[in-house]
Amino acid sequence: MTGRTPRLSRLRRVVPEGRGGRPADARAARPEQARGGKPRRRGAQPKVVALGGGMGLSASLAALRRITGDLTAVVTVADDGGSSGRLRDELGVLPPGDLRKALAALCGDDDWGQTWARVIQHRFQSQGDLHEHAVGNLLIVALWEQLGDHVQALDLVGKLLGAHGRVLPMSAVPLELQALVRGHDPERPYEVDTVRGQATVALTPGEVQSVHLVPSDPPAVPEAVDAVLDADWVVLGPGSWFSSVIPHLLVPDLLDALVETKARRVLSLNLAPQPGETEGFSPQRHLEVLGRHAPKLALDVVLADEAAVPDRDSLTDAAKRFGAAVELAPVARTDGTPRHDPELLAAAYDRIFRMHGRIGPWR
Repeated sequence: MTGRTPRLSRLRRVVPEGRGGRPADARAARPEQARGGKPRRRGAQPKVVALGGGMGLSASLAALRRITGDLTAVVTVADDGGSSGRLRDELGVLPPGDLRKALAALCGDDDWGQTWARVIQHRFQSQGDLHEHAVGNLLIVALWEQLGDHVQALDLVGKLLGAHGRVLPMSAVPLELQALVRGHDPERPYEVDTVRGQATVALTPGEVQSVHLVPSDPPAVPEAVDAVLDADWVVLGPGSWFSSVIPHLLVPDLLDALVETKARRVLSLNLAPQPGETEGFSPQRHLEVLGRHAPKLALDVVLADEAAVPDRDSLTDAAKRFGAAVELAPVARTDGTPRHDPELLAAAYDRIFRMHGRIGPWR
């Protein structure tokens, strides 16, 4: 955790009626205690679990590490492209790329943290087999082979980097993402095909109807399930909707934990539709497809950038189906790119945790 205080941002709160007709933020206050009935130390930092993959999860982690030192990332393991895909095919390992990106995002802002963040993100450039392999991918896979334990190896890498949080895979087996896509072949725009592989799904020119995992009943990493059940807050998104966010809801034990946890849940929406995967999606449509994949999932807060929501009433209605309030805040960078500003996003999360949290203050 850095010593920096995020810039305070203005949130515009849109409070729908929750389930049963009452306001979503008027749920009964939960006691200030952890699982197992142990009293929580007053002033303790919130336990936060962030789920996702790729650059979306990295953005969330870079923000969250600024406001809590008790942070766990649960990362999708369905990547099959680039360096990760090559290592997965050759060695039969979990794809390490998204895990590496999460570790880099948790590195501190001091010289040690930023040096190691650059090192593990460094890609070799050559005419040989090492071309485009990331240093961090090779390090993670080497430790997996040495230790024979995914979690222990990632914890060791995090210790080496001085990471401000823990990184866990959502499953201990490599997963294949498959999608039903309408118009994947532009010459057959109305036909629905099964598209295989995360890299292919992410770039499809067609309209993704649904996604599923192979195997269809993958085991969750027990530490990831425990982290969700023990959390104060669970953060889902932002990120590639079908290939990084929704896959967590397709791991049965992890979904059960997300449904059963006493933590409050915040969904962070993307700043813009993703070309190919969610082309033309409105903010509320992102919620609709999430609900189709996990109809039992409830949410407490939906966070969106105020400039990215043209129809606030429709988003409020979509959030209401999850029992959630909508929080609108400026969280985008000011350079015009659809990327989150870490400090603005940190301020938004910090404000949400304080406004909707069941314990606090944490610092």
